[in-house]
Amino acid sequence: MDRAGIVQRFTRITVPLLKPVLVVALLFRTIDALRIFDVVFVLTGGGPGGRTNALSMFAYTYFSSGDFGYGATDSVLLFLLALGFSILTVRLARFREETL
Repeated sequence: MDRAGIVQRFTRITVPLLKPVLVVALLFRTIDALRIFDVVFVLTGGGPGGRTNALSMFAYTYFSSGDFGYGATDSVLLFLLALGFSILTVRLARFREETL
């Protein structure tokens, strides 16, 4: 790497070393985006006319109206969606050991 330019150093050294950290940050942010409930509920309460809805808001409305089956189904689907995104992200990251 003696005569490597700044772009080659960045793409061949810095990015591969930061890859695990970037993948974990992406996973956390994706899961946070899927399970957002508190911000929507506190700020808008579902918005005017129910326009500000997230997937977790649907589960809350089902549970609060007494439809526990639909609320549980919505919660399980939200979990499976987060799990699927997590598995997809880790698979696409292709972690492997590098030999020198």
